[in-house]
Amino acid sequence: MSENSLLAELEWRGLISQTTDRKELSEALDKKPLTLYVGFDPTAPSLHVGNLVVLLALRRFQLAGHRPIALVGGATGLVGDPSGRSDERTLNEEATVQEWVERIRKQVSKFIDFDLTPNGALVANNLDWTAPLSAIEFLRDIGKHFSVNLMLSKDSVSSRLESNGISYTEFSYQVLQSYDFLELFRRENCVLQIGGSDQWGNITAGLDLIRRVTGGSAHALTIPLLAKADGSKFGKTASGSIWLDPELTSPYAFYQYWFNSDDKDVIPFIKVFTFATREEVIELEKEVNENPGARNAQRYLARELTSLVHAPEVIERIELVSKALFGQGELSEVDLETLASAANQLPNTVIEGEFPSVIDLFHAAGIVESKSAARRLIKEGGAYINNQRVADESAIPTDSELIHGRYLILRKGKKELGVAIKG
Repeated sequence: MSENSLLAELEWRGLISQTTDRKELSEALDKKPLTLYVGFDPTAPSLHVGNLVVLLALRRFQLAGHRPIALVGGATGLVGDPSGRSDERTLNEEATVQEWVERIRKQVSKFIDFDLTPNGALVANNLDWTAPLSAIEFLRDIGKHFSVNLMLSKDSVSSRLESNGISYTEFSYQVLQSYDFLELFRRENCVLQIGGSDQWGNITAGLDLIRRVTGGSAHALTIPLLAKADGSKFGKTASGSIWLDPELTSPYAFYQYWFNSDDKDVIPFIKVFTFATREEVIELEKEVNENPGARNAQRYLARELTSLVHAPEVIERIELVSKALFGQGELSEVDLETLASAANQLPNTVIEGEFPSVIDLFHAAGIVESKSAARRLIKEGGAYINNQRVADESAIPTDSELIHGRYLILRKGKKELGVAIKG
């Protein structure tokens, strides 16, 4: 018997790390639509691109006919997950966590469909079933099913014990996550939990709890934690995490993050983050190998994800400003919001009062290492302000040259950009 087509698809995309009995899971997926869930803890006011891996996997299950539940951890977010951490998390105030719960609930709702019949999605909050429990009830009815010896052997706990230790609060996290799986099993007939590979211990603890309390069985599937070919951390830049919230990471910066993907990373990223067919991926991979300078695969990735996370209409504005910054379009045609987003990502200097000379501007913005380098750049014809070549090293810009009354776009040669901002 051949494997379930969805599992085969996930395997091809590099989205399977571990599963419980794979043959049994394959048969269950073929037999009837299943209900499955992914948990997201509100440890920040937004999800980040790393969360997209499992969130889009949840969407793939729904497109294959299964019913997804996105669980937002109003309870577990108050405790802290020890997985992947070497030290204790600073606990946030309850009001802050609840505010983040609502923000994340709205974010996940963009990726799954609530109106499909019969597999419409559900967003749940584990505080709904955790808050009513007393400590005694929780210890008697749930805690008694957990072996401390087994809990200590989990990677997320044992690694902490070997380093900085672990509080009882974070030690109890796996009990709370297991209880979530049990409650969703009872309430929604949820029989599959998916998550990152660092969640394997917590997820299998939930399977064991379901078996002990109900005599039933369920499934687990984990997804590899994404890594970049150069060894740098995925989802991070010099300025921090890449968030899904446009207030924390602008759509321009979001687009540029994906567009700047390394040739070695772009095809794996397309498999994980887009819904491109195998044929489309093969064609894009061919283009990377034969004409990497065109960056067509990177452009495809950036467009698909920016459209999905933000909106299709922002792509035109982002690509307009990208072209204009490099002299392939009119800067005056770029709207202020998009230009400001782009300017914030570039090396910059703020001008207070009178304009300095162009030499001082280029040096202050970090485009060149010294004023003598700025003079040399101008003499060689490689200095541009607002896409106009600078010919006079003694020139001083004027207010009339400011784009939207505030910005001067500085360029060294064809690729290096900076900006001067009128304060």
